[in-house]
Amino acid sequence: MVKLDILFDKLRFEEKALYNTATKKGLDVRLVDSRNIILSTDDLKSDRRDFSEILLQRSISHFRGQFLTYSLELCGYNVLNNSKIGEVCGNKLLTSLILEKNHIPTPKSFFSFNSDSALDFINSVDFDKNPVVFKPVIGSWGRGVFPVRNKETGKIIIEMRQESTSPFSSIFYFQELIRRPPRDIRCIVVGDKLVAAVYRYSTENEWRTNVAKGGKAELIEVTKELEDLALNAANAVGKGILGIDMMEDESRGLMVHEINNTVEFRGASLATGIDISDMIIEYAKNNSKN
Repeated sequence: MVKLDILFDKLRFEEKALYNTATKKGLDVRLVDSRNIILSTDDLKSDRRDFSEILLQRSISHFRGQFLTYSLELCGYNVLNNSKIGEVCGNKLLTSLILEKNHIPTPKSFFSFNSDSALDFINSVDFDKNPVVFKPVIGSWGRGVFPVRNKETGKIIIEMRQESTSPFSSIFYFQELIRRPPRDIRCIVVGDKLVAAVYRYSTENEWRTNVAKGGKAELIEVTKELEDLALNAANAVGKGILGIDMMEDESRGLMVHEINNTVEFRGASLATGIDISDMIIEYAKNNSKN
């Protein structure tokens, strides 16, 4: 019998669906709260196995999930997604660079490493022609993301960051504001397959399309262009269980702007009727044999 542990720090729809699906399939499955895990250097040389042969990493906290994955991998466990994928997808700066390096269409992004150089960048932008979006390098659900359509807004954001004690407060990430319909596209890739794709529409008076911000998911026709781009983007960061987010630029077509490591799929499941949790569990079962 395949043994599976689902690591979490908050039980959402997705973790419950994965657990229920694994149970129905006859897997020996556990929900393990990652906040309660204790590891030591002795675990590196121990033959005992406190965890299952395959681990699904579903922690919301990027740093908790990432450091836990590093530790578990060094102790010999098989974690999905692996730490290399988590490192890239959890960092928007790295994601942008990896996408560009692999010739994946992606918005132009700008990086600055202190407030003075960030201010120089803001002063250099022609906002009438090229507005930008400010994003925290680490983060999800659209939190801390601001459209910057003039110098005043950009300077306010820089001043706000100067007041922050976060070690990331001096790292500035700006991305060109894509001229698109009031929606984006969420693709869910599991291994070598695009298993679901939906439009995500923003709500009234909200430009962000995140379902966590009230966005609505709607079925999309999967074209070969869409499928190829989603799979190419997934391959660029490493095969796993991924959420590929795209926008439709009015002149350049589809562009990948983010990739999610612990992808939420409730909206996509409801909109498409596809049992995404089933496909993820099957992928985990197959992965355990490798």
